[in-house]
Amino acid sequence: MLSLFGSNATINIALDRRDHNESLHGKRLMHQGNPLFTGDEPVRGTVTIVIPAGKTLSHSSIKVELLGTIYLGGLKHRPFHFLSLVNELASSGELAETKSYDFEFLNFIKEHETYTGINIQLKYYLKVTIVRSMKLDISKELELVVHTFTKTETVNTSIKMEVGIEGRLHIEFEYDKSKYHFTDVIVGKIFFLVVNVSIKHMELQLLRKEIIGQGNYSHLIVLMMSR
Repeated sequence: MLSLFGSNATINIALDRRDHNESLHGKRLMHQGNPLFTGDEPVRGTVTIVIPAGKTLSHSSIKVELLGTIYLGGLKHRPFHFLSLVNELASSGELAETKSYDFEFLNFIKEHETYTGINIQLKYYLKVTIVRSMKLDISKELELVVHTFTKTETVNTSIKMEVGIEGRLHIEFEYDKSKYHFTDVIVGKIFFLVVNVSIKHMELQLLRKEIIGQGNYSHLIVLMMSR
């Protein structure tokens, strides 16, 4: 349960994990300190607005949003929201005591996985907002981590590549398939077909490439993952 202290109220968010799929994640409910969800798992919970004794809170509305956002950090672009779902918890009124509201987001697919890269981030989060007309709104955000495990059934053929220097060096690379899931092991072979030069050093690198934008407006960042 997480909370944030506003001017005279606290927002608590408690998640209901009754739909957690243990066959995929086991009993692991958190990842790096954030709640862990699968792509089709509903998001349920309870929002509690804690009012201190002797205080009241006037509001225009109380709502909880489930948001999916892509952040382009170094390029200074505005965040792009690819998912925006809203549950209205309460209409205009006044709270004189602590009150709880149940919420749920059902029948939707979280189509993208959480991703944190060099210059781009994809995040899901819950945002609870107490909207006030004459004062600043009070809000609380809770980040969710989404892992998807479904593999698309597409043609996944092996890859063969050849490099070399004519008459001096001919090397052939072969990989067992062209598409990999994050949980897959990359298996391949290297064939030295012609070697008429001295080889002092050779290495393989696993690179992660982030491409932002399209065409002439694209921006490429490369990170070496392993060698």
